[in-house]
Amino acid sequence: MDLKLIGSPGTRGVVSELARQFERDSGHKVAGQFVVIAVIKRRIEAGEPFDVVIPGPELIQQLVQQGKVAQDANAPFGRTGVGLAVRQGAAKPDIGTPENLKRALLAAKAVGHSREGQSGIGFRAALDKLGIAEEMRPRLRTYEEGGYVAALKSGEVDMVASGMGPILEMREVAVLGPLPAAVQSYVRFSVGVSTATKEPGTARQLMRFLLSPQAAPVFSAKGMERD
Repeated sequence: MDLKLIGSPGTRGVVSELARQFERDSGHKVAGQFVVIAVIKRRIEAGEPFDVVIPGPELIQQLVQQGKVAQDANAPFGRTGVGLAVRQGAAKPDIGTPENLKRALLAAKAVGHSREGQSGIGFRAALDKLGIAEEMRPRLRTYEEGGYVAALKSGEVDMVASGMGPILEMREVAVLGPLPAAVQSYVRFSVGVSTATKEPGTARQLMRFLLSPQAAPVFSAKGMERD
């Protein structure tokens, strides 16, 4: 029987790679679905079944309180900072300092980010810290998950902001890197096992594997940090 895992897009790179390793070593299949945390919340509250879930820590605690995630099978998963990318072949401005980042953003005609994802909230917080939120407001474009990549490639926007995990997964783009530490915001994730899973032993085995020391190199390679 497959395990159904629902996770934030920010965890997709890490989870997809580790799921392949888990499948190879355990013989159990993992069917991963990745949607923004707000959508995870709506789907689970509507009664959608799952075995393992990786949203934000606040939602995990809500699900524990609602009796939908096991009290003894949930834990911090990791965190990812916000990063920026431009079209492949476009000029790559330096964003290594707050001043350079500010200059690069103000030079952009349009910047895309997730409509409901936590990375969009973090990016807007960075604009506030830089003191350019009002100036940037007319240039911001919001998209459903993944839509900003198509907008970047088509020229609808000339820069996108997302979690570093998703940024590193994007194809045919030029990664500028993470926001400077002074204005960086981290999106945090937690993992939990459903109280209604029909495979509790296997679901807990998967959670332990995702959090094991051997998973650490995958986290680093995919733009995530252990929290």
